[in-house]
Amino acid sequence: MTFFWTPVTLTITIVVLLFSAVCCWISWRRSGYTRSMGLLEVFRFALIALVLLTLNQPEITQEIRPEERPTLVILHDTSDSMKTVDVVSEAGSSRDAVSRNEAAAPAIDPQAWGPVAEKMEVIFQPFSSKLANPAKGTDIEQALSYAVDSHANLRGVVLLSDGDWNTGVAPNGVATDLRMRKIPVFAAGVGSETRLPDIELICSDAPTFGVIGKTMRIPFRIVSWLPGDRTVTLTLQGTRSENIVKVVSVPGMGQVQDTIDWQPRDTGEYELSLDIPTDDAEAITTNNSLKFPVTVKNEALRVLVVESFPRWEYRYLRNALERDPGVEVNCLLFHPDLDAVGGGRGYLEEFPDEKELFKYDVVFLGDVGVDASQLSVENCEHIRQLVRNHAGGLVFLPGFRGKQSTLLTTQLEELYPVVPDETAPRGIGQPRPARFALTESGRRSLLTRLEPDDNDNENVWNALPGFQWYAATLRSKIGSEVLAVHGSDSTRFGRIPVIATRTSGTGKVLFMGTDGAWRWRRGVEDLYHYRFWGQVVRWMAYQRNMSQGESMRLFYSPDRPEAGNVLTLNANVMSDSGEPLREGTVVVQIVSPSGQTDSVRLASVGEDSWGLFSGSFTPEEGGNYSLVTTCSETGSRLETTVAVKGNEKEKIGQPARLDVLREIAEVTRGELTDVSQLNELVDRVAELPEPEPVITRVRIWSHPLWGGALIVLLGAFWTGRKMAGLA
Repeated sequence: MTFFWTPVTLTITIVVLLFSAVCCWISWRRSGYTRSMGLLEVFRFALIALVLLTLNQPEITQEIRPEERPTLVILHDTSDSMKTVDVVSEAGSSRDAVSRNEAAAPAIDPQAWGPVAEKMEVIFQPFSSKLANPAKGTDIEQALSYAVDSHANLRGVVLLSDGDWNTGVAPNGVATDLRMRKIPVFAAGVGSETRLPDIELICSDAPTFGVIGKTMRIPFRIVSWLPGDRTVTLTLQGTRSENIVKVVSVPGMGQVQDTIDWQPRDTGEYELSLDIPTDDAEAITTNNSLKFPVTVKNEALRVLVVESFPRWEYRYLRNALERDPGVEVNCLLFHPDLDAVGGGRGYLEEFPDEKELFKYDVVFLGDVGVDASQLSVENCEHIRQLVRNHAGGLVFLPGFRGKQSTLLTTQLEELYPVVPDETAPRGIGQPRPARFALTESGRRSLLTRLEPDDNDNENVWNALPGFQWYAATLRSKIGSEVLAVHGSDSTRFGRIPVIATRTSGTGKVLFMGTDGAWRWRRGVEDLYHYRFWGQVVRWMAYQRNMSQGESMRLFYSPDRPEAGNVLTLNANVMSDSGEPLREGTVVVQIVSPSGQTDSVRLASVGEDSWGLFSGSFTPEEGGNYSLVTTCSETGSRLETTVAVKGNEKEKIGQPARLDVLREIAEVTRGELTDVSQLNELVDRVAELPEPEPVITRVRIWSHPLWGGALIVLLGAFWTGRKMAGLA
């Protein structure tokens, strides 16, 4: 038993004990030294002594030593980043580098830990993450927590890793817990903190499908960590014909961004690959090749152009679309000087009804409006439904006659990307040509990408022939994205938007505020004019052509889904009569790359959905997902494949993050060392002292039983006094 007394409490105890002894003796003498009073006074003195004993905080301590041997857990990283080849010996060169796994292999050999095994139980524990594919992430916190929870007599932890923590919570919390438990972490860093000489091929925006006969532009980026400039030959393989080769120049310690063109000739599923040769100075060769799936279809995009006057913009636009092998174009020309509409090849005699309109992918509305001889309010409602619920595209091409101002009195107003200036419904003309000025969004957009290189594209837009008329607008609407503005004119809201886009429902809308795009042909013929409108049509029709059957269409958003992000599924379902199905049971069966099956029921969007059913799910892994869409009411069935980009948190080739390991070692009062210094690490771990015994303390002075005993004894003393006849 131990006491936690102080000089004050000890002094009080002695003084009170002496005073109590004197008082008890005097009381006994007054009673005539009777035996009963003597016992009662002894009892009183014992009670006072127990109370004074409590004042000095008596405790019973017990030392417990664990019966089992202390444990050392060696955590070794097995994530994909450990495949990085960047461990170089002191006498070697980068060409002699080995992977991080190979460098860490000697440290997970039980024989290497022989000196430690004589004193401790050595346990080897691999770790990575809790993802569907564990090797695609590193969760250091989870590994350390598991080691603490699984071993009661844990003496220390050896952490073999590159420190690339990218999943789970931050490891500093469990590091603090380890410090409180006096469990040091010896971190053995693996990998280089600086990037070794390397050339990396990146292709993040590869298209997922294409059309026969239409050139596909596949963007790529080559990043170099080599000191000198390099001429690199890029090869596109898997085209079912001759490989496509492109030679690019890559600056030293820089990058180059470009595209490679491919024109598919057959339908089907393609597995394309981009490859660059290995440079003699490279240390990492695993990032010189990329593979991605592409679906090629044989269907043409259907486009409807509605115009009221055969102006130059309409003529060249119609010509550009008709010459596009992937586009089937129809025109409806409400000529103001004729009682009948325009006729000829590809011309319509009247605006399509609801059933026929929904077969078009993109609608161009020129200088037309709501009029007895042009569009009706019902036509405008059908166009709105095509865009919002059937993933259609709509292009507004206003003209100097100002007919489009009447469209803003219909439900098409909510689709209009800009706020028009009502004081100038017929637009503004000017004697000197004005220029397009790309916004920051326009510099990034694929719609305005007339050249693959950013600088070349900017130069092309600056050199394009100007326009002498533009639609008067005040500003863009909230939710719209302005791609180009007037080069000089502005309103109180800023520069006047000339090219703007927005998303409405499941479809896309484009506003072209000038009719001078046909002038882009000057000096280059149809190069930029055809390229721009071809990109617009495909951008708008992209979703509608993802997967389509006779009576069902499935499209999804975003266009390039990524693992871990919500994927919205939309289906347009037609009844047996060809009308949009208003109510029905539409189910999508989803099979993941790992074989897991999920079922998503698509719900009708609303009473005015007109055949649109929507639902969502979150893909947890990258790869190709098989989707089977069925409708019980129509018996239709549609199969398709969706390529999901893996959320590559764990990347091969990135520098090691030894700062993470250093922080864990410092917090736990361990140390950071290099995996090459294995012998020194083993010796330091073997020298760890025996774990301190566990000391348990029973605080008698504050124990409930002790307090209860004092109360009982006081009650017994009071009863004794009554029996002795005392008050």
